Amino acid sequence: MSTSDPRRSPGGADLGGFLGGLTNLIEKLGELAETGKELKGVKEFGQEGGVQGVYGFTIRTGLGDREGGVKVEPFGNVQKDEQTGRATVREVIEPPVDVFEEADHVLVVAEMPGIGPDDLRIELKDDILTIAAQRGPKKYRKEVLLPSSFPAEAMSTTCRNGILEIKLAR
Repeated sequence: MSTSDPRRSPGGADLGGFLGGLTNLIEKLGELAETGKELKGVKEFGQEGGVQGVYGFTIRTGLGDREGGVKVEPFGNVQKDEQTGRATVREVIEPPVDVFEEADHVLVVAEMPGIGPDDLRIELKDDILTIAAQRGPKKYRKEVLLPSSFPAEAMSTTCRNGILEIKLAR
């Protein structure tokens, strides 16, 4: 394997064994989720001074009229390269995000350890919410499709201990 291989970290660690089966793992966990449970998992790997990878997933069932009632939501900085089909580690982490629909508002909750209010950039355009944050080497970014469009003035935010809450009034 050459050093230009996206599965090899700059320090030479072969990530292919771990990353190669992630797609199949998610598919199997989707099947398991049909039993009505919520499954969560997260894995961090890397070496000092080398590639630091974070990959996780949440599987939820019983989501009303959704097809099969199952939703698999991956997060982290390990993504499939569209050209090669191989898993690669990106610099930016996609944080886990939950969206809760209430009668008078929509609440978006994102987990970004190490991030404070001054580190955030939040953009709202119609029904797309973009969350970005950076502090030191930690970089996060996530686009969230909202259940409907919201004006920017309908948004309020709080961020404490790396937990971002965005409330969008209806």
